[in-house]
Amino acid sequence: MARKLMPRQGTRTHPLIWILAIIGVLLAVAVILTGIFIFVVYLIYQPRLPYIKVAYAHLNKLVYDQSGSLDTEMAITIVAENDNTRANATISDLDFFIKFHGIELAELIADPFEIEKNHSVELKYVVPSAMVPLDESAMASMDAALRQDRVPFDLLGSAKMRWRVGIFLSVKFWAHLSCRIEFSYANMSSLGLDCSSKTH
Repeated sequence: MARKLMPRQGTRTHPLIWILAIIGVLLAVAVILTGIFIFVVYLIYQPRLPYIKVAYAHLNKLVYDQSGSLDTEMAITIVAENDNTRANATISDLDFFIKFHGIELAELIADPFEIEKNHSVELKYVVPSAMVPLDESAMASMDAALRQDRVPFDLLGSAKMRWRVGIFLSVKFWAHLSCRIEFSYANMSSLGLDCSSKTH
C-alpha cells in the first residue's frame, strides 16, 4: 500500500524578528537621510573652520641680570578669525602660556566671546612678568640668544571653538597654538612672525 506524503507546513517567522528587521531598516534609512542632510547643509554653507593667529608681537622690556633673573613685558595681539559667511562662531576657555626654555613667564586668558560671520576679533595683551629665576640651562640659552640677537619665547595653549551650521548642526572643536616667537634684542621687534592654530 502506497504511503501518502503529507505536505510540510512552513514555520512562521516570529513577530519579534519582523520588528527587529523593521527597526534595522528604519535606522538605515535614518542614517542615509542624516548623511544627505549634512551634505546638503555643507553645500549650502560651505563652512570653514575658524582659527586663531598671532598678528603682532613686540618685546617691550627684557631685563636679565647676572644672577639669572629674567623680567619681561610683551605686547601681543591675537586675532580670532571667522571666514564663514553664514555662521557665527563662539570662543571659550581661551588659555595661553608664554614660556622661555620651558619656564612659564605669563598666562593669557579671555572671557567667552562671539565672532560674527565673516568677521574677526582682536585680543590685545600687554603681558608683564615678575622677576623669574632661570636655571643653569635656561641661563645658557638666554646668553646664547642675546649673543645671536634672537631671543625665543614659546606661546602654547588652546581655545574651544563652536559654530552652528543651519538650525540643527553644531560643530565643536579645539584650536591649539604651539608657536615659537623670536625677538631681536637690538630693536625688540619680532622676527618672521608666523603663528596660527591647529584644530583638533
